[in-house]
Amino acid sequence: MYFTDRGIEELTDRRGAEEVTLGWVAERLREFVDLNPEFETPVERLATWLARLDDEDEE
Repeated sequence: MYFTDRGIEELTDRRGAEEVTLGWVAERLREFVDLNPEFETPVERLATWLARLDDEDEE
């Protein structure tokens, strides 16, 4: 198990039943980067990866 899996598991346990929009997630990511600018690059990579998930199906 990767260290990050613990955070993902906590997210699933605490909020897994909630439904949110991707707009809501984007705002939370912006808030996180504003508070933690050193994580700008990984958050940008995650957001780009999520945004392009369907692109792989089109190739």
